[in-house]
Amino acid sequence: MGDKFIAPIPHYPSLITMTKFTTLVSTEQLAQHLDDPNWIVFDCRFTLTDQEAGRRAYQHGHIPGARYAHLDEDLCSPITPTSGRHPLPDPQVLAEKLGRWGVDDTRQVVVYDDSFGSMAVRLWWLLRWLGHDAVALLDGGLPRWMRQKHPVSADLPQINPTRFIPRPQDAMWADAAEVEQARQDPDRLVIDARPEERFKGEREMLDKVAGHIPGSINWTFEENIDFDGTYLPAEELHETYLALLHDIPPQQVVHVCGSGVTACHNILAMEIAGLPSGKLYPGSWSEWITDPSRPIAVGASGE
Repeated sequence: MGDKFIAPIPHYPSLITMTKFTTLVSTEQLAQHLDDPNWIVFDCRFTLTDQEAGRRAYQHGHIPGARYAHLDEDLCSPITPTSGRHPLPDPQVLAEKLGRWGVDDTRQVVVYDDSFGSMAVRLWWLLRWLGHDAVALLDGGLPRWMRQKHPVSADLPQINPTRFIPRPQDAMWADAAEVEQARQDPDRLVIDARPEERFKGEREMLDKVAGHIPGSINWTFEENIDFDGTYLPAEELHETYLALLHDIPPQQVVHVCGSGVTACHNILAMEIAGLPSGKLYPGSWSEWITDPSRPIAVGASGE
């Protein structure tokens, strides 16, 4: 199906004159902007054990107007022998796709999935990395949207392609060498977002080696989520992360996970909490273990 041109709707203000959402958007707020041409929505549903499950779900039904972004095909570059499972995409390649999806610096972007934001945060972080701050996660995701009986559609979106100009902020991420230094620095902290059983090395379903980066601590991304699937209140997240940091400056944190995806959930949590969020190690555990000279640890933190 070819792209169709949508004429601008005059009564909506441009992003230049409106409030930018940079962390979360509520389902109510998105519902009010479904027909706003300045808002662009992305469906990021993805299952690590079934790479086509998200696309099938999108084709069955999605938030009206949402584009589908596939984790492996759109939000990563090809895997190499020394990379993790989800290497950062080439900035120019991703920028070209974003332009074809209709994203430029006048657009508010909203991302969502059906797994507490654990996949959609990847696109949230990537857009921030490319210099586009007006991007927010749909709090509660598609499950909350559907519980509140907001509309869904199987129709493909009508898109007006534009040009996205990337401005990579490479200070936002760390490589393995920096992680090696950070894990041994008492003034820095490495936080691992994986489930406790994977961090401890008790069970590993995705990577060839079990365990964690020595010196890192475990804070499973799901700890950021309230019972209703939304993020915990900012005040609670602020208190929680300050307790985790033990007086280490927030900007000295490096976030890791299995492949640099769910670690972005903890980065977003710190942003919601009003704290500098530190850096992402995009390669994360799946890259760390490609070099046998890098140390590994099993058990709880400090064991």
